[in-house]
Amino acid sequence: MTLADVTAQDVLKAIAEFDRLGREEFLASTGFGTAREYFIEHNGQRYDSKAIVGYAHGVSQHVQLLPGDFTGGDKTVATLLRSLGFIVRQIRNPDWTRDEIVLACDLVVTNDWKVVGVNDPRVLDLSELLQTSAIHPIEVRGERFRNPAGVVRKTADIATRHPSYAGVPTHGNKVDGEVLSEFLARPEEMHAYAEALRAEIEAGDSIGQSPVVDPDLDGHSADEGRVLQRRHLRRERDPKLKAAKLAAARRLGVAIACEVCGFDFFRTYGPRGEGYIECHHRTPLSVSGPTKTRLEDLALICSNCHRMIHRNASDWLTIEQLASVISEQRLRSTSGPDGETGDAED
Repeated sequence: MTLADVTAQDVLKAIAEFDRLGREEFLASTGFGTAREYFIEHNGQRYDSKAIVGYAHGVSQHVQLLPGDFTGGDKTVATLLRSLGFIVRQIRNPDWTRDEIVLACDLVVTNDWKVVGVNDPRVLDLSELLQTSAIHPIEVRGERFRNPAGVVRKTADIATRHPSYAGVPTHGNKVDGEVLSEFLARPEEMHAYAEALRAEIEAGDSIGQSPVVDPDLDGHSADEGRVLQRRHLRRERDPKLKAAKLAAARRLGVAIACEVCGFDFFRTYGPRGEGYIECHHRTPLSVSGPTKTRLEDLALICSNCHRMIHRNASDWLTIEQLASVISEQRLRSTSGPDGETGDAED
C-alpha cells in the first residue's frame, strides 16, 4: 500500500464524502483525529489532509489507510496532494502576542501565581475570549487555536518563571518573562491594562490585523500589543469628533495650529492647508478604558508631532513631554560647542 496509488479523482470522492457526512462524522468513521497543520483547501473549504488521503486510498484500492499506515509525516501527504493539483495550506497557530500574554498573566495573578486547571471557568472564559477575531484573524489559525489546554500551558509558562517557583520552568518565550516582570513591578497598573484589553475585546468589534499598513503601527511587532493601540487610533480618527473639535476651537478663537510645536498649515500652505490638523487623544485607552470621548480630551497637533507621540508602541509621550523634547532640542541646536547660546565669533 503506497500513497502513489491515490489519484485526484479519489481525493475528490473523499471530499464529497466529507461534505456529505460532515467533518465530525467523517473523521470518526475514518479513525482520524483533526489535522494539526496541513489542510486541503477546496472550493473555499478546509479538509483534514491525512483523513482525506486515507479515505481516498480506499476508494480505488479498496483498502482504506489508517493513521498508523502513514510514514513520513504530514509533509509527505501535503506533497502528494500538491502533485495532484490540490491547494494545501500549512496553518500553524500564531505566536502569543503581548496582549494575550498580559491577559494570561492577569489570570495567573488571580490564581496566586499558580498554574490554572484546564476545567477552571476562568480558563474556559479566556479561551473563548482569545478565539474571537480581535487579535488574530480566523484564517491564520490552526485547529487548536487558543483552546483551554493551550491557555493552561501559557499560564504554566508564566507561573513557572515566578521567583518563588522552585521547580524547572517550562519553555516559554521572552515576552512571558517581560510581562511577568511588569506585573511584579506595577501590579495595579498592569491589572488595569488587562481589564481595558478585556473590555475592548468583549465590545465585539473585530480589531484584528488590517491588510492596510498603518503608519502609526508600521514597524511595531505584534508582540508589543495592538488591541488598545488600534482602538486608540480609531478614536482619534473619528471624523465627527475632529469636526466638533475644530468647530469648538473656532468658536473660542483658537488658532488651528499644533499644540506641541505651533505649526500652522494655513500659514505654510495657504488655502490648501486651511483647517487641516490632526486630533490626538490625550489619554491612552490603557489608562482611560473604553470611555466616551469628550472634546477636552482631544488635542490639535500636526502630523509630524502625532507620529512622534506614537512612534514607540509601548511608551507614548504626552503633549507636554513632546513639547519638552522639542524645546530641549531647539536649545541644543542654538548652543555653541561649550553649551552657551549666542552668535559665533568671526
